Amino acid sequence: MISIPKEIQLQKATLDFLQSEQKMWIGGQQVLSQSGNTFPTLNPASGEKLANIPLANQADVDAAVRAARQAFEGAWSTKMNPAKRSRLIWKLADLMQRDLQILMELETLDNGKPLDKAKYDVLGSINHFRYYAGWATKIEGSTIPVKPGSLIYVRREPLGVVGLIVPWNFPLMMAAWKLAPALACGNCCILKPAEQTSLTALYLGRLIQEAGFPEGVVNVVTGPGLPTGDAISHHMDIDKVSFTGSTVVGRKIMEASAKSNLKKVSLELGGKSPNVVFADADLEAVKKSMLWSSFYNTGQECTLGSRIYIQRSVFEQLISHLQESAGALSLGNGLLSPDLGPLISEQQLNRVVGYIDQGLQEGAELLMGGKRCEGELESGYFLPPTIFKYREDNLKIVQEEIFGPVVVATAFDDYDEIVQRANDCRYGLAAAVWTNDISKAHRFAHDVKAGTVWINGYDLFDPAVPFGGYKESGIGREMGKSAIDLFTQEKAVWVNL
Repeated sequence: MISIPKEIQLQKATLDFLQSEQKMWIGGQQVLSQSGNTFPTLNPASGEKLANIPLANQADVDAAVRAARQAFEGAWSTKMNPAKRSRLIWKLADLMQRDLQILMELETLDNGKPLDKAKYDVLGSINHFRYYAGWATKIEGSTIPVKPGSLIYVRREPLGVVGLIVPWNFPLMMAAWKLAPALACGNCCILKPAEQTSLTALYLGRLIQEAGFPEGVVNVVTGPGLPTGDAISHHMDIDKVSFTGSTVVGRKIMEASAKSNLKKVSLELGGKSPNVVFADADLEAVKKSMLWSSFYNTGQECTLGSRIYIQRSVFEQLISHLQESAGALSLGNGLLSPDLGPLISEQQLNRVVGYIDQGLQEGAELLMGGKRCEGELESGYFLPPTIFKYREDNLKIVQEEIFGPVVVATAFDDYDEIVQRANDCRYGLAAAVWTNDISKAHRFAHDVKAGTVWINGYDLFDPAVPFGGYKESGIGREMGKSAIDLFTQEKAVWVNL
């Protein structure tokens, strides 16, 4: 039995789920892995084992793909009225709303994030399903006037069987970002959650069956990149892989596509986003935003402003405030709703500490943090907010994604300098600019090479707004109408009248 803080009483359904034997979903049935192998999922706040998760191998992935293909050619896709697909997706959102507290608790236990942040994630996931439920009846083709005596029309059709591989930092939300548009478009899905955070995906499988989706439309297989993700990426009967995670793994998925059936690939990858503050900005608004744009989700978010650029005349003022406010953040077990939870794993903690050591060796100035928490938190994977001050942009901690509560800050002097420095990075996922000069704000938004730019705000998202990266931050755009394009293909039909 897992230990729960005495101040917390979990839902009985949450405890029952944790105590039950965890099984995957293939063809509408709960199944163990064919090998019988499992792996543990741990609570990062304590290092305790929460459950044993089935470890899917090639045979399990093959079974899931067969089930998905059968569903696609049978009860789903173009054979089902789009309005019925819409109702099923909406029903799933209703069931998630009903089980909101259960999903929150599972996400917090498995990922470590504070319970109130998990609530935000679950509500965001529900909103995504509801948004794309509306799209199911609005996916249209077109006609093209070419010449008299002919009719040329274009159909927009589903791709078929799609593999959806999601990360551990936002387990349920990233699953929703991919599942919702894929289902609205009429695809059948193989969902693989990150091995560190499988619980909400497995619970979601229950709700999908309860909602009444035909067997095989959504299959949930669990396991690490090897062998599970690798089997999906190389599979000859999967038509597309949508992946969110590291750039290193994204490259491997593209290679797998090239070596197998040239399946379509969309990738949302790493980020090292510049958060740029001009001296003419509303500094009080900057102070309120900068704390969370630096450390939200314990820094385990690819869009966070981990490169902070502040115009020289206000640099010391803002950095001093950031240090003070970061030092006041509480850390602890996510069930107690602290400001920050733990990092996801011992491995990730060691990786982040390695970057901190590298920064010190390279000569960056450590302003605060940098060492693993001790005392009552040392059994978990806790690291306090860490801030570096630096001058040279070629440092490893400036150029590479750390994915932890670590930000690097520096001063700049003028517009041309900051545009060049903001773009001097192999990533291009997001950026922000703070200024009361609206002309300068728009010029920066046009000049910076990033898929999303926030002006006088940070980390703003909506299901209707496309999201994705430039350069090594990915290929394709999720959310909005762009995700409909990701999960459909066009067919031109020529009719000789």
